[in-house]
Amino acid sequence: MAPELVVHAVPPFAVPGEAERVRRDAETVLDGPELARARAMELEARDRFLAGRLEQRLFVAGLLAVHPGRLAASYSCPSCGSGPAVSHGRPGYLLDGVPAPAAFSASRAAGWTLLAAMVGAAPGCRLGVDLEDPARTGFAGFTALALTPNEQRAVGHLSGSALLAERARLWARKEAWLKMTGEGLRTTPSAVDVLARAGIRDLVPAETGLPPGLAAAVALSG
Repeated sequence: MAPELVVHAVPPFAVPGEAERVRRDAETVLDGPELARARAMELEARDRFLAGRLEQRLFVAGLLAVHPGRLAASYSCPSCGSGPAVSHGRPGYLLDGVPAPAAFSASRAAGWTLLAAMVGAAPGCRLGVDLEDPARTGFAGFTALALTPNEQRAVGHLSGSALLAERARLWARKEAWLKMTGEGLRTTPSAVDVLARAGIRDLVPAETGLPPGLAAAVALSG
């Protein structure tokens, strides 16, 4: 079967009664570095982090049709390196000690989590997904910080909610691209034009399960 992009939206974690279950499941499913990172957080942030990491692992395990206990988180950070001891950066998993046959990416905004994966992709395939809330693009200086001159001209006729929505769409495309390449925000966003860049596409609510109003995009290598 040809590799296929699978996306999955996870609603905000807001059920107080679920917190105990999440903490209990996390202790049995997640890895030591993930749990150590969670323990350094305040309680509310910790529960959101644990819930998100559980959803990620169950998502990948379900796509690979394996028990989640066979997976080990293996993140990659340009500064810290990669492997099971790293709990931040580009997400990835080992399956029985070797890299899992899937490219994976995740993003969070407005309480929602967006997960994306390519199972059976060719070795070296890279994937980036991003989710953005238009309300977070309304600050002064966004245009100079985030948009290329070409993009600034493209949004110049917009105002109000339409402007914020287009800013969020472009920002999601940039973040998805920079996650895919591994450059992240070490690259100046205003130097990356994504109006018509190949390898990026917008994700619509019907495909993701996200509520209308949030912007999402995915980038794939090759």
